[in-house]
Amino acid sequence: MAEQTFDVVVIGAGAAGMMCAATAGQRGRRVLLVDHAEHLAEKIRISGGGRCNFTNLKVGADNYLCRNPHFVRSALSRYTARDFIGLVERHGIRYHERSWGQLFCDDSAQQIIDMLRRECDDGKVQWAMPARVDGIEPADGTAERYMVRTSRGRFACHSLVIATGGLSIPKIGASPFGYRVAEQFGLPVVAPQPALVPLTLPPETLARLAPLAGASLEVEAGCNDARFREAALITHRGLSGPAILQVSSYWQAQGYDGGTREPVHLNLLPDHDAEQWLQARVSQRALLANLLAEHLPRRFAHAWCELHGWTGPLNQYSRAVLRDIARNLAAWELHPSGTQGYAKAEVTLGGVDTRALSSKTMEARDHPGLFFAGEVMDVTGHLGGYNFQWAWSSGHAAGGHA
Repeated sequence: MAEQTFDVVVIGAGAAGMMCAATAGQRGRRVLLVDHAEHLAEKIRISGGGRCNFTNLKVGADNYLCRNPHFVRSALSRYTARDFIGLVERHGIRYHERSWGQLFCDDSAQQIIDMLRRECDDGKVQWAMPARVDGIEPADGTAERYMVRTSRGRFACHSLVIATGGLSIPKIGASPFGYRVAEQFGLPVVAPQPALVPLTLPPETLARLAPLAGASLEVEAGCNDARFREAALITHRGLSGPAILQVSSYWQAQGYDGGTREPVHLNLLPDHDAEQWLQARVSQRALLANLLAEHLPRRFAHAWCELHGWTGPLNQYSRAVLRDIARNLAAWELHPSGTQGYAKAEVTLGGVDTRALSSKTMEARDHPGLFFAGEVMDVTGHLGGYNFQWAWSSGHAAGGHA
C-alpha cells in the first residue's frame, strides 16, 4: 500500500482520541484517526448504564490520583466541565444531574459518540478503522517525525497521539498498546492496576460474612485519608458498591513503592457519633440489633451483631464493650485480599508517568511530536464522570498542540 502523510495521527478512537482528533482537525491540521475496533467508542456506549455520565459539575484536581499530583490542573482549567457541557448543549443533547454533580444523557450514550463523530467530521478527520497497528518508528524527515505501520498502510506524521486507554474492560478490546509505545521511546510507566473496582476478601472473612451477602447500606468508606459517603454492598466475593469502588483506587495505590496496604474502614453510622449514640441508650433493654435497625437494614443489623457476638440487650454491656462496639460501628475494619480485576474495573490506575510529559500540551518532554491523552496516562479520576472529563480535557490539550 502507498504511504500517506498527515499532520497528526491519533491512535485510539475513544473519548480522548476523538476529542483530540476533532480539536486538531478544527485547527486546520490534517488528521488521521486509527483504531483496531469494529465498533466506535464502546466504552462510551456502555458507560453510565447506557446513558454516559459524561462529566461532573464539581470537577477539581482533588478528584484525581496521580503520582505527579499537580499535573492535572492545567488541562482541567483550560478545558473545563462547563466547556464540555456547552458542546453537549450546542448539539442539542438533553441531560440531567444526579447525586454528587454527576451529569447523564437523558436518552442514550450514543448521542455523545455521534456528537464526537460530527465534531471530527467538522475537522475533516480521516479514519482508518478497523486497523491493526503493526509498528511505530521515528521517520527520516523533519516535517514527518513518526511512521505508523498498520494493516491499512503506512502513515507518516509530524505529530503522533497515543489515546489507546488502559486495561479495564478487556472484553471491549482494552490492551497494553499505549504502555508499549511509551516503553519503546523510553518513557517510564507506572505499573497499571485495576481501579474503581470491587474488592475481594479472604476466604476466612467471607465465611464469617456469608450471612451479610447481598446487604446494601449507606456508609462512609475510608482508606488512609480518603473518605467516600455512598452505598456499599456486601457480596459473595467481598465488597462492592459506589463507596467501595471509590476507595478501591486508594487501597490499590498503597501498593506502589512496596507500600503496605492498610485496611478499608466502613463507618456504619455516618450521621452519628457512634459512642454518643450508644451512651444515650445505655440503659435500654432493647437488643443492640433492634436499635441498629433504626438506621441500618434490619437483616444486616442482626447478622452484623451475631457476627461480633453482640446479641444481648444493650443494658447488659460494660463500658469497655460499649466502646468496642462504638469503634466497630465507626470504623469496621476489613482487610481486602485483592480486587475482581480488570474485567470488573471501571478504569486503570497507573500508566504513562506524567512526569515525562508536559502538563500544558501532553507532549513527551524528550520526544517532540509524541503526545498522550486519556486513560493511558497515570491519571485516575473518582467515580462520577471525572474520568470522562479527563479524557475531554487532556484530549483537547493534545489536540490543541499536536
